Amino acid sequence: MASKAVYSHRDPLLKKRDDFEDILEERRNSSDLRYALRCYTPVLYRGATPCKSSALKSMALQADQIHYVIKQVSKETGRTTEEVEEEASAILEEMAHHLQLSTVRFFAFALSKIFKTLFKSICVNEEGIQRLQQAIQEHPVVLLPSHRSYMDFLLMSYILYTYDLALPVIAAGMDFMGMKFVGEMLRMSGAFFLRRSFGGDRLYWAVFSEYVKTIIRNGFAPVEFFLEGTRSRTSKSLTPKLGLLNIVMDPFLKGEVFDITVVPVSISYERILEETLYARELLGVPKPKESTSALFKARKVLSEDYGSIHVYFGQPVSVRSIAEGRVDRCQFSLVPRHIPKRPNEDVQSFVNDAAYRLVRAQEENMVLKPWVLLASVLLQNQAAVQEPGIALDELTEKVLWLRHLSQQYGAFLHWPDHTPPSEVVSSSLSLHRGLVRISEGRVQLALAQGTQAGPVEQPSSFTPEEELLNQAVVVLSCASYRNQALHVFVRPALVATAMHTSSSNNKQEIFNTFNFLRNIFSNEFILCPGATVQDFEEACYLLVKTGAVQVTQQEVVVTERGQRTVAFLTAMLEPFLQGYQVVCRFLCQEAAETLTEKHFIPLVRKFILKQILAGRLRHVEALSSDLQKNALAALLRLGAVRKMNGEEQGTLKVSKVMVNSLEDTLGGKLPSLKAIVARL
Repeated sequence: MASKAVYSHRDPLLKKRDDFEDILEERRNSSDLRYALRCYTPVLYRGATPCKSSALKSMALQADQIHYVIKQVSKETGRTTEEVEEEASAILEEMAHHLQLSTVRFFAFALSKIFKTLFKSICVNEEGIQRLQQAIQEHPVVLLPSHRSYMDFLLMSYILYTYDLALPVIAAGMDFMGMKFVGEMLRMSGAFFLRRSFGGDRLYWAVFSEYVKTIIRNGFAPVEFFLEGTRSRTSKSLTPKLGLLNIVMDPFLKGEVFDITVVPVSISYERILEETLYARELLGVPKPKESTSALFKARKVLSEDYGSIHVYFGQPVSVRSIAEGRVDRCQFSLVPRHIPKRPNEDVQSFVNDAAYRLVRAQEENMVLKPWVLLASVLLQNQAAVQEPGIALDELTEKVLWLRHLSQQYGAFLHWPDHTPPSEVVSSSLSLHRGLVRISEGRVQLALAQGTQAGPVEQPSSFTPEEELLNQAVVVLSCASYRNQALHVFVRPALVATAMHTSSSNNKQEIFNTFNFLRNIFSNEFILCPGATVQDFEEACYLLVKTGAVQVTQQEVVVTERGQRTVAFLTAMLEPFLQGYQVVCRFLCQEAAETLTEKHFIPLVRKFILKQILAGRLRHVEALSSDLQKNALAALLRLGAVRKMNGEEQGTLKVSKVMVNSLEDTLGGKLPSLKAIVARL
């Protein structure tokens, strides 16, 4: 199968990964000004010369597709073609980048100063850089970095400039346009801006897509965008958005270029700059508007230590090779290229499959730091134990056990060599001291009054709800680090949970429950469509390999030594199970038969707050709006909730019988499972 070029699930330990080089080391020992002003002569695609912004805009506006759409819009609206042309030109003027080397050099100088202050190291795999350098010369290149921080696109350009590679043109949201000076400086460093939603604006879509395709066809620069569409505030990979991927693949599908090379890039932060901001956003605190004044106010972060960054440039993926046998390109010869045509089901399926597998390639090359393992242990301990905290030596033992398990599962783990484990743990706890407390040799999450963090000297002035939300900020911040490892454990965890939920060891019954859980959580985790059997086999393979289970043709049985592994895996999924259950409970007990999407999140959050304060719900993570939206998406997909036509926009109709059945099934009450599985 062609897509195996992107992802294969066989023994992850056999996968060779490159070594890293710290690019800040040289910056600490030489002049930043000399670095910024050095000779910069990147090699471009087939010797193409750099293209001025004005020439690129002119080429895009003269394209046949733009002329065709302008005529169509003119006929439909009654406006003259000249008026529509002016609008198209204005759209392009608002959108286009205006790359200037002087601005790039300014950013190179400024970012060197900032990065050396914020980070201990920025580690890049040099072999990946060499592969990228070769790819840029052979075919148009598309860079697909993971997206966990505002820092991502600045970091990518900084790295490419450091290695004398062609700077990318980067798709950025219009939010940055509101930042005086900064927005224009980003434009002059290669950013082009697009609206978050085009709606039914055919002209905007045509101008945008033609602008991107002009860059691809001519290979003037690599195109960079985030396949997830937006930053992940949970550090889990988000369901890929297909719009831009469809656009960049179009020139190949229509035979306008021989091939396109796609390079997944994994950016791993030891400590995320926006960790508290993200947690508050997940709890309903409005996202601060991007502005220059806010940027200057945020400069206090320069006094903090954010550890290290690892950036892994993955194996280049040939669109030609993964499309072979999947897409019949002859269909594109039946209609003139300039006439916009919606992709048929085969093309949509191919692009969707490629997108999921590219995100999985990003996940597999994410570098996990010790704190990821520490956060996983601390969260499970906080949820399960009433005694405050965990002894430091016990925490170290559990983390070492988890390190071994994660390595067996193929995790890309960065654990300092030749350093005693106790020092590694202490260093990680120190780096994340805002999230933990250490007292009398015990470690606990830095929660507020009335929790396992223990007593405080002053009485709280917060209401119980406010206090709980403050605690939730710490829990969700900590969970964002645990989430970085979910891709390693999620498939075995789904099998472990299915075994725990099923009433017997029967393999087929466990597979059916696995299939149900996988479907429910398909918005929560990156689970490739159509790969249910493959995922089940991979999970069983890993569980057997680590001695956790024994698998026969008829049964899956937990071994005595596997009890600890299975308990850890089921506990890892428990916050999500409970979160989905409480959303179902809200829809059955509190919600009217119809409600609007706009009111869903505030109402369900209020309900969950009551459940936690009453002691009926243990996991604070259920307060995450990300989890609540994913739960609603699952219920919509299964038909337990429907969007109403002809009603107020966003009106939902709830089938309380189905929702109640799903809640029971998630809680392990199995009589309804066969009926639910039959509907999947």
